[in-house]
Amino acid sequence: TMASPSPHNRSRSEDEDDPVDRMISKTGCAELHYAVQECMAEHQDWRKCQRQVQNFKECMLAFQKSKKEESLQKAPTPSRVDE
Repeated sequence: TMASPSPHNRSRSEDEDDPVDRMISKTGCAELHYAVQECMAEHQDWRKCQRQVQNFKECMLAFQKSKKEESLQKAPTPSRVDE
């Protein structure tokens, strides 16, 4: 059997097809996500990247809140069926 390739050894084309990257790009927070990744690659210590993590977290929370409000507006109002 062949060993699966290391997730840290991917080519750019595989990165572009990453479901996590696709999901994050839909949120509008991708740049902040990449800032966290770059900080982590540089420092190898998430504690030194708290500003980037917080910015990304706030962006994701704002996105989730807007999605929740959007889904509430789209929710059909229950209609009574005549019996």
